[in-house]
Amino acid sequence: MKKVAIVMGSDSDLPVVEKAVEKLTEYAVPYEVHVYSAHRTPDQARDFARSARENGFGVIIAAAGMAAHLAGAMAANTTLPVVGIPLKSKALDGVDALLSTVQMPSGIPVAAVGIDGAVNAALLAAEILALGDEDLAARLDRARAEGTEKVLAKNAAVEARFNN
Repeated sequence: MKKVAIVMGSDSDLPVVEKAVEKLTEYAVPYEVHVYSAHRTPDQARDFARSARENGFGVIIAAAGMAAHLAGAMAANTTLPVVGIPLKSKALDGVDALLSTVQMPSGIPVAAVGIDGAVNAALLAAEILALGDEDLAARLDRARAEGTEKVLAKNAAVEARFNN
C-alpha cells in the first residue's frame, strides 16, 4: 500500500494533525509526518513534494493556517493528490486559511476539507488509496455501515420517546 504524507507548516499544528494520524492508524494506512513551511523551508517543501511519488507516497495531506500556502506549494510540485487542511487561527478563525486552500489556480488542484478537518482529510486520503486496495475499501465500507447503524439506533430511540 502507498503511504500518506502528512505535512504541517509548524509543529504547533500537531494537535489537529494528530487526529489524522489516529484515523490513518485506525485503518492501518501507513503514513509519515513532517514539518515543512511553504515560507520558511520552501526548498525542502518543494524537494519533498517532488520526490513523494518515488518515495512511496500516494497522497499528501498538507495542514496550514493563516496564509495556508503549504497545500498549494505541495500541489505545485507533484501530481499526487493533495488534501489541504485549513487550520483555525486567532485572527480570522481559519476562514483565511480555508480561502487560501480552496482558491487554487487552474491546473494545480488541491482538495480541501473543513477548517481543522483532519479526520476527513485522513478519510479522503484513505478513500483515494482504496481505489487500488480492496481490503482498505472493505474496511471503509464497514465503517460506513457501522455509522449508519449508529444513526438508525439513535433515530429509533428518539422515535420511541416522542412518536407514541
